[in-house]
Amino acid sequence: MISSVFLGTPAASVAALEATLRVSDVRLVITRPDRPRGRSKTPRFSPVKEAAVALNLSVAQPANRAELLDILARLSPFDVGVVVAFGMVLRPEVLSIPRRGFVNVHFSLLPRWRGAAPVERAVLAGDEMSGVTLMALDRGLDTGSIISRRGTAIAPAESAGRLLDRLTDLGAGLLECDLGQYVDGFLIAAPQPIDGVTYAEKIIADEARLPLTAPADAVLRRILAFNPRPGAFGLVNGARFKVWEAVRSTATGLAVGELRVVDEDLCLGLKDGALALHEVQAEGSRRMAGAEWARGRQGPLGLLQ
Repeated sequence: MISSVFLGTPAASVAALEATLRVSDVRLVITRPDRPRGRSKTPRFSPVKEAAVALNLSVAQPANRAELLDILARLSPFDVGVVVAFGMVLRPEVLSIPRRGFVNVHFSLLPRWRGAAPVERAVLAGDEMSGVTLMALDRGLDTGSIISRRGTAIAPAESAGRLLDRLTDLGAGLLECDLGQYVDGFLIAAPQPIDGVTYAEKIIADEARLPLTAPADAVLRRILAFNPRPGAFGLVNGARFKVWEAVRSTATGLAVGELRVVDEDLCLGLKDGALALHEVQAEGSRRMAGAEWARGRQGPLGLLQ
């Protein structure tokens, strides 16, 4: 069996860790250091560390690139490194340590959406297709040669969170099918196409503010793209008001930004129609159905700005 090291941090990496363990001897799991969370600021394990501990795997948590280089150099020789949303750029001298280098599961059909936020950018752009790519890492930003890819259609009302859940399973499947064949030389990586390159810039929190003067479809895509993070929002009476779930509505006669209950749905008026807001969250409150929020208000619902 081939030997490997796994590098990953968030929940989206856990299925890939489990798949890597099924097809290789995982000698070490490397994840980011424990982070303080919640009001108590108690340090908590990353999802990958939690999974690794449950699987009785050895764990290392380098604080910087120098520590990472030292850990991997001392562990060498091993066959391959597997990277899935680790959260640290690997130096060139690190890439050469494993016998077959590092492979990465990227949550897009490269070369489309290289970069930090491929899933959110795909939903925001209204892409009809997404997928996962298993690639050999090189020094560039998601420019490595493609080992294999697997595509999937994006459903019309699919949020970035739901799409990512499906892509994590697809990525785990690619690793299970193709990692061993690549390491053993039966699968040859091919350079990425020159055409079709796009970049998925990191999400900035202000991007999640709803563009109420935009067409309804563009507003809906923003709601879908920023669920679960950071949450699309507007302001109601100066307080932040997040919209988590919405669909197109047939309601008519609403002014742009107007909130009104129509046929038991909380509706938002836009310049070319309306959206039914199925799940919302007022500042300082819990997530709830839009109609429930409306019932708790006194007087006119006001405007979303």
